[in-house]
Amino acid sequence: MLNVADASLETVKDGTPAGEGAHPLFRETPDSVAFRKLRKRLLREMRETIASHAMVRPGARWLVGISGGKDSYALLALLLDLQWRGLLPVDLLACNLDQGQPNFPKHVLPEFLARYGIAHRIEYRDTYSVVKEKVPAGGTYCSLCSRLRRGNLYRIAREESCEALVLGHHRDDSLETFFLNLFHGGKLSAMPAKLLNDEGDLLVLRPLIRSAEDDIARFSALMQFPIIPCDLCGSQDGLQRNAMKAFLGDLETRFPGRKETIARALSQVRPSHLLDPALFDFASLQPRTETPS
Repeated sequence: MLNVADASLETVKDGTPAGEGAHPLFRETPDSVAFRKLRKRLLREMRETIASHAMVRPGARWLVGISGGKDSYALLALLLDLQWRGLLPVDLLACNLDQGQPNFPKHVLPEFLARYGIAHRIEYRDTYSVVKEKVPAGGTYCSLCSRLRRGNLYRIAREESCEALVLGHHRDDSLETFFLNLFHGGKLSAMPAKLLNDEGDLLVLRPLIRSAEDDIARFSALMQFPIIPCDLCGSQDGLQRNAMKAFLGDLETRFPGRKETIARALSQVRPSHLLDPALFDFASLQPRTETPS
């Protein structure tokens, strides 16, 4: 596996690699120290995640899921940035799954991707009607919608000979999932950076899993991506995930830096200090019987 964290990120004044140009996405970015620092931080976090989880197999093909939200735009832009710098030797194919939500602006993503010469595939599958049929009145659509979207993206990845589906989940998504599972599922589980699907033929990669949502939001705003809202179906109010987001936001307000501390804890697990005998052989722990000399 290629260790992309070993490569240099030295840049010239405009934030592009010394002696090189920049991917078309970055040719009209803000010429400010703040933006360059933000971009460099996000790239560093992505490279560290890719390297520590051995994500790269040179020459592989990745399907990058892009919904039109800030996270997936940032994911695609940063992957293309690394690829342009020669630090990500994989083939990238952006993919949007149009699920038939009402008022979805079908022209936005194709025009954006074509404008910057980004290889892409737009797939239409009316999963929205299926969700409407299956979910009781007043229920939230997100869980079933997400499962149907993931299944279609797996199918497309296979059709396009991709070995990985790459998603834009970030640190805050992982923390929200952790607390949802803790409070409602009674288990310690979050979002891994690298996952093998149940069929065992595709990887699911999350290169932004160490990056803060606030950083991604600022980056996307400065890049002026044409954001498509995720609430077109009207099923966002009252979600448990929103409650977790509010909980973490309040925690961060009262104790600044707490999100980063909790995220760091997820990568420093000590099974011997938990209660799961499937992860640690507690039965074999016995005191010495001989008397010390």
